[in-house]
Amino acid sequence: GDHIYKMDYLKQLIFHNDVKADLSLSCMPVPTEEADRFGIVETDENSKVINFIEKPSNPPEIPGNPGYSYVNMGIYVFNANLLREVMIEMESKNIPNNDFGQDVIPYMIKQGLNVVAYPFVDENKKNKPYWKDIGTIESYYEASMDLINVVPEFNLYDLEWPLRTYQYQFPPAKTVSHWGERIGRTLNSLICDGTIVSGGLIERSIIGANVRVNSYSYVTDSMIMNNCNIGRNVKIRRAIIDKNVHIPPGTEIGFDLEKDKQRFTVTETGIVVIPKNYVFA
Repeated sequence: GDHIYKMDYLKQLIFHNDVKADLSLSCMPVPTEEADRFGIVETDENSKVINFIEKPSNPPEIPGNPGYSYVNMGIYVFNANLLREVMIEMESKNIPNNDFGQDVIPYMIKQGLNVVAYPFVDENKKNKPYWKDIGTIESYYEASMDLINVVPEFNLYDLEWPLRTYQYQFPPAKTVSHWGERIGRTLNSLICDGTIVSGGLIERSIIGANVRVNSYSYVTDSMIMNNCNIGRNVKIRRAIIDKNVHIPPGTEIGFDLEKDKQRFTVTETGIVVIPKNYVFA
């Protein structure tokens, strides 16, 4: 998926049953002046969906909540049997039914079915609800870099809401070497298990599992995925390096963007992206 949020789906299921919805859509209120970047759900005063608009120039406001519009979060609860009937009916009429947002949901609204907006209940325990669309390199990078802030917007450390994921069977991360300029250091960074920072410096970066950062190397404002090896005297700035990449000694990435563009993807904001399993010539 390309969305980040914390949500208790059971609450939407209960809401769906309580209002006897045929379809309920999870929606997040955003300031209307920012809503033109998203798919917008227009509702009546009873939260019934009356329109489904993709990136409108003039987003409709939420009834009773002026200045805010409902953004479609892409989280749907359907009545399964009804959905099957709708899909068959659309097929029989030669109406495209490949996409929920573009095809199926607008059709259900036009047919007068009970399509209802569910107001998103954020479980992130911050003052401002958190929901991020990370469908672009820039948005993915920005959301990731937020995690290394002193107080990140997205709370990874809530013991009542643990993030359940696969844990590699690696030893803890460690920094080694403390001789002269060979000092293994990590500052304001997230370092995963199995990683060894051997005489290099890492600042404001996210380092995946089983990564080796060798002596005199410098990594800043970057993301390095699992199983990468950063050779000696390497300099990396504002880069996303995917898995299983060996960076040869002396390589510089992110300091000469014109040179980087000859080999890698470079975004408009200057983020350098190196693909998985890339082999340097």
